[in-house]
Amino acid sequence: MIELKTADQIAAMRAAGAVVAEALEAVRTKAAVGVSLAHLDQVAREVLARAGATSPFLGYQPGFAPIPYPGVVCLSVNDAVLHGLPTRYRLRDGDLLSVDCGATLDGWTGDAAISFCVGHTSEADRRLLEATEHALAAGIAAARPGAHLGDVSAAIGEVARAAGYGLHTDFGGHGIGRTMHESAPHVPNDGRRGHGLRLRPGLTIAIEPWFLAGGLDAYRIDPDGWTLRSTDGSRGAHFEHTIAVTEGGPEILTSRSRPHAS
Repeated sequence: MIELKTADQIAAMRAAGAVVAEALEAVRTKAAVGVSLAHLDQVAREVLARAGATSPFLGYQPGFAPIPYPGVVCLSVNDAVLHGLPTRYRLRDGDLLSVDCGATLDGWTGDAAISFCVGHTSEADRRLLEATEHALAAGIAAARPGAHLGDVSAAIGEVARAAGYGLHTDFGGHGIGRTMHESAPHVPNDGRRGHGLRLRPGLTIAIEPWFLAGGLDAYRIDPDGWTLRSTDGSRGAHFEHTIAVTEGGPEILTSRSRPHAS
């Protein structure tokens, strides 16, 4: 069942999303050569604690996971693109880091992700990061009242194919609100325009493209049961925002301001 949110409920999600945005910015600021992933997790924990928020990640255990998630942010490095654990690994110059964060505040949740390089950024990484972030923007722009969910998915997939990057629909966007993963809808990172759920004001979803530089759509899961990596060792990037479909168009809720997509 899909719950359409009221203006007050969207405002509450916006407040949770602002905490997510602050935590992601804090992690980006502290990420440097020699800093451990465990330390970055602690940075995010402190942001959530100051805001009076909790983490929907900490202790989360979906069916595929052998253990509950041990951190408040997913930290994925280089060929890892999703669900990386906050280990003692220390960042190196040129590492591509993807950071996924959620926050629950007053019963409502936000979820977002960013990717960036630590220190030096290669031209190949720059193209990958720009394309993945562009796909997120394209998916958000397509999330307008009267459009279809397939329009959002197709917008993401078209960017990946044009750039020659691999993408997969197993893990993608999702309904969000009172919980991080509402039962519906699933928002795959590829689809057909004009198909799927018709979008209505009050719908809140997380849109999250993740691309693999090698062009393959295959991945593997580490023995930890969580970390998702490319099978060919190529790097991955991941961007995400929680958005609300409104009468005026899509509104990004995981921002420290209130931007609408144009």
